[in-house]
Amino acid sequence: MSARIRKAIGGIGMLVFLAAYIWAMSMLGQMVPPIWWVKLAFYLVAGTAWGLPLIPLIAWMNRGR
Repeated sequence: MSARIRKAIGGIGMLVFLAAYIWAMSMLGQMVPPIWWVKLAFYLVAGTAWGLPLIPLIAWMNRGR
């Protein structure tokens, strides 16, 4: 598979994943207790954790032949 096709598939995959992740975190965020430091901790973790699942996809996209 060419690098161009891999990057196109990966880009679409990232957009789909991020849309699902944002939806899921916003639904979970509604269940967090209304205490400011709990909400802050939740959104700090949720706001940075999205990158971890994308690391293998990015590595696959950039893999050379």
